[in-house]
Amino acid sequence: MTIRRIPAVKLYFSREDLEQIKTDVEGILTSGMLTLGEYTRRFEHEFAKLCGVRNAIAVNSGTSALEIVLRAAGLKNEDEVLVPTNTFTATAATAIFVGLRPIFTDISSETLCIDAENVQRHLTNKTKAVFVVHIGGLVCPDIDNIGRICREKQILLFEDAAHAQGSTIDERHAGSLGDAGCFSFYPTKVMTTGEGGMITTDDDEIDKKARVLRDQGKESFHSSMIVRLGYNWRMTEISAAIGLAQLRRLPEIIEKRNKIAMYYDRQLSKLNRIRPLKNNRRVVSNYYKYPALLEIGLDRDKFKQELAEKGIACGGEVYWPPLHLQPIYRDLFNTREGDFPVAEDVCKRMVCLPMFSQMTQDEAQYVVEKVTEVSQSL
Repeated sequence: MTIRRIPAVKLYFSREDLEQIKTDVEGILTSGMLTLGEYTRRFEHEFAKLCGVRNAIAVNSGTSALEIVLRAAGLKNEDEVLVPTNTFTATAATAIFVGLRPIFTDISSETLCIDAENVQRHLTNKTKAVFVVHIGGLVCPDIDNIGRICREKQILLFEDAAHAQGSTIDERHAGSLGDAGCFSFYPTKVMTTGEGGMITTDDDEIDKKARVLRDQGKESFHSSMIVRLGYNWRMTEISAAIGLAQLRRLPEIIEKRNKIAMYYDRQLSKLNRIRPLKNNRRVVSNYYKYPALLEIGLDRDKFKQELAEKGIACGGEVYWPPLHLQPIYRDLFNTREGDFPVAEDVCKRMVCLPMFSQMTQDEAQYVVEKVTEVSQSL
């Protein structure tokens, strides 16, 4: 019997986009302007327009975006930043690099995101910022309530929107919902520049400082005067050209992924041992990930192994293990199992089914058939 192969993710570049990128790269190389040029400015302008903000600052990674925002905001040593425990290490590590203390929180089992209750629980007089993480492309449904707490307490609200290019809540885009948003364009993301990131903000002071920090702390690109301690966090012109092509394609990409997600939702809702996340009508996700939760007692490793034997690759969970159970953070903060029981439970039972922009209905049907078989056999 022939086994079909369904990857967890797959890059999407149309033939038209590839030809346009080739033309753009040739023009860039001919011009000799390989960084912070016309393409970067255009990419920043178009991304700011998408998000509905005044400013967008292109950088070389999502991790750089996170650290730049924390530095540009002027937070001080030992200030505390709330971070949901189910996030990528960069959300917490960049705070440590800046001299801040990340304070982990639990999450909502329904959304996989931080919520106002968990924010309120961990506030102290040292709390100066909250990082909301839009998990798997789902904009945090409780972000407005979190925003109200932040305004009342005069705390900064940042979005780790690494997963959420083009995602919305109440027709407002990720990246426009706090003091600043941080995006990643890593190769697995819904849109990519190869490596790269973007900061979005309506705060002109954060914008000004971020542009200085990303270019070695120089007062301007054409100046040799160092006014801050910065790094080489620049995006290349070639990356920006790829980003422009992907940005033009983003509405189509999100539409395609939503069709696959809706099919998964309908079919998985018929099963007993695996369930999709509840669909929040206020949110339009880009479905960077399609997470679903296994029944308690269903062995995830066996589940994924059986699917792999049938040709289906599951994506990485968002996230397992959560940060408080990662060795480095256990050592740094003496965290342990049981500290954040909701995250530990749902992240341990999460699987992320294959999701990519050119996925066909036939491929999605094959995934559902095999998920059904495996869930019933274990």
